[in-house]
Amino acid sequence: MKNRATLSIVLPIALIILALLVGSKVSPNFLDSKFLMESLTLMAEVGIVAVAMNYVISTGNIDLSVGSNVVLTACLTAKMIQAGTPPALGIALGILIGTGLGVINGILITQTQVPSFLITVATMAVYRGIAQALMGSASASIPEAYVGIDTITFAGLTVPLLLLLATALLSAFIFSRTIFGRWMLALGSNASAALYSGVPVKRVTFLVFAITGLASGIAAVLMDSRLGLARHDFAKGFELDAITMVVIGGTAIRGGDSNIVGTLLAFILIGLLRTTMGIANVTAEYQLTAVGILLIFAVLFNRIELKSKARKD
Repeated sequence: MKNRATLSIVLPIALIILALLVGSKVSPNFLDSKFLMESLTLMAEVGIVAVAMNYVISTGNIDLSVGSNVVLTACLTAKMIQAGTPPALGIALGILIGTGLGVINGILITQTQVPSFLITVATMAVYRGIAQALMGSASASIPEAYVGIDTITFAGLTVPLLLLLATALLSAFIFSRTIFGRWMLALGSNASAALYSGVPVKRVTFLVFAITGLASGIAAVLMDSRLGLARHDFAKGFELDAITMVVIGGTAIRGGDSNIVGTLLAFILIGLLRTTMGIANVTAEYQLTAVGILLIFAVLFNRIELKSKARKD
């Protein structure tokens, strides 16, 4: 396990160095610290959701609805603020809406016993469909007082990146120091054994989906503030980026472990790749394809590691 954790950190670092070298060849300004911080800030919303995705994946589940949650929450929040809701209240309501959508996932999964993959595929379609019905082909503009949180910095980091770092630190503490963290890993390792060991399986499952909903709500209000408007077709490929960050970061897709540091490193890697492809005028569709291919290789690498560990055991 120690060797696996070390490898899951070394590999993303090696790929980050490679991405920096490639990026510097694409643009001479690529290695500018301000440019890199601005580029990573654009991905901070996905990073926050990726950290939360560790909770779901560590229990052996998956949440494919996070992108649709983000876009529906962003649209509803924008509509409320556009209608005159004070920004502070709009932010609070937006986070509450995102959490509520995650709670719906948790209730459906725990009460129906249908696999999370199927439930969240369904809610992914439902949430984005509602957003499209709400917005149509129009967009909702955000009042200026609400826009620009991504430009505010403390200690050299933008607010979204600070929120990502705070989320990661809290999550690392939860996984390593709390009974809830042990429950999640036990559930992902063997659900039946966890149940007979006294782990409240349904409660833990419900909570991890509520947590991804909370993260999606935070990501939605940050996206509204960064872009200054909301549309139903935003956040496409969001869930793919988040899951790729988790898997590349070393969290086993089958559940039973978690690697928050690895997820942060994978966030940096995906952010650099997206930035490099953007500078090279690679279209969004091809960027999505590239991330998908990266996810395939990460899953294959994950499976090879598991087989190797099984032979040693």
